Amino acid sequence: MFKKHPKGLLAAALANMGERFGFYIMMAILLLFLNNKFGFSGSQGSIIYSVFYALIYVLALAGGLIADRTKKYKLTIICGLVLMTIGYLLLALPTKTPVENMPLILTLTVVGLLSIAFGNGLFKGNLQAVVGQLYDDPKYADKRETGFQIFYMFINIGAMFAPLMAVGLRNWWVQSNGFKFNADLPELCNQFLRGNLSEEAMIRFTALAEQVGNRSADLVTFANEYLNVFLTGYHYSFGIAIFAMLISLTIFLVYKNRLPDPAQKTVAIKNTAANSATEMGADEIKQRLYALFAVFAVVIFFWFSFHQNGQTLTLFASDYTRLLKIDLGFTSLEGAEVFQAFNPFFVVFLTPIIIGLFGWLKARKIEISTPKKIAIGMGIAAIAFTVMILGSIGLPSTSERIAMGGLDDVQRVTPWLLIGAYLILTVAELFISPLGIAFVSKVAPPQYQGIMQGCWLSATALGNQLLFIGVIFYKSIPIWATWSIFVCACLISMTVMLVLLKWLEKVAR
Repeated sequence: MFKKHPKGLLAAALANMGERFGFYIMMAILLLFLNNKFGFSGSQGSIIYSVFYALIYVLALAGGLIADRTKKYKLTIICGLVLMTIGYLLLALPTKTPVENMPLILTLTVVGLLSIAFGNGLFKGNLQAVVGQLYDDPKYADKRETGFQIFYMFINIGAMFAPLMAVGLRNWWVQSNGFKFNADLPELCNQFLRGNLSEEAMIRFTALAEQVGNRSADLVTFANEYLNVFLTGYHYSFGIAIFAMLISLTIFLVYKNRLPDPAQKTVAIKNTAANSATEMGADEIKQRLYALFAVFAVVIFFWFSFHQNGQTLTLFASDYTRLLKIDLGFTSLEGAEVFQAFNPFFVVFLTPIIIGLFGWLKARKIEISTPKKIAIGMGIAAIAFTVMILGSIGLPSTSERIAMGGLDDVQRVTPWLLIGAYLILTVAELFISPLGIAFVSKVAPPQYQGIMQGCWLSATALGNQLLFIGVIFYKSIPIWATWSIFVCACLISMTVMLVLLKWLEKVAR
């Protein structure tokens, strides 16, 4: 796979794989951690999640500016890894649950998330710049797009195992403290302690408490104990991310001298940009920028829909889906977070197929333009949420489910519904994410390459900032209607891309 690519690609992919491993541990459990740790009943947790996810991409632009100004790209990457490690350490500290000092613990959590977001900003874009420079060599120039697809696939190997390890450690901790895992109990414990349980929910809460190993006749004591044990397991799961970050840091330090330094080519790039700017007329520059901003505006709707995998789709897995369970003896892989492993698994599995498909079509002189691929990807994403609509018809709303105290297994949907949706969404992702970056790189005038890549990340950030809206709908309207919103968003994006297709293809030539 790496044979026809520059040697530094493998080292960069390994360094990023460790970072992604830690990051996806956090993203798999973050929303459920926030809701259960702080007893959030509305959209508070999803707002924190959305702001954090948006900052990851916004601060990537800041990280690029810092590296450009200091000309110390590799040092900036190292600082990013260290900052992320500190952030995970703050989240891993096992503070008591239910939280007694809400302002202090919530502030500590937010500071940890900000540290991770800023560290990611210093790391993410600058490592991609290093990878991009690997392909400045003319003999690798025609492999740039494939190289980024391989890079994108390889780093998802870490993301594939991250949720499983987080769940396994959390469940091991619950079992080692004499309890059994139950996905509904943390929410029920918080509702019970707030005095919000209906009579029907109270009956179910009492029954579940006995099933998981209630050792006390006092349900208040049980609720406090179970919450504390359950959330301590989450804290320790964040601790795994620390080790992943240290591995990533070690790999980068070992191989950093073998990787190119973007600062060494700054002058050459500026000279090339100046010459290209002279050759490229003002009208052409304007058309290219208009085309890029049109694409940026469209992809906001896609990311708003796609990144629901950490929000409404995770909540749906917890609230309405029969959970997958793999008994390992000393622990079990059971929980809504397990579904987060399917997206990176499908990325790893499908990337060679997608690359092969595009190569097969190209060999037969069937060229599909990048804008058309992006439009197709948005249509595929709409299909994924249509599948979710069909599988959610007849399910009780969130308020009805809460009044019932949760759903039994017979009332829940098959896990294959979510697995199928993740499969389709991953195909859409592979049509959009790596190819969108390539489109920006190709169309942006040389003197605006950096800022246009930053605008692509900013469009992603804005889509992520809107994620909490999905949770608001999830909690207030029928579940099937929530998925309809994402179908509409994806179809609107696809339609706009198709309307602009000929113009975008002309500009991209």
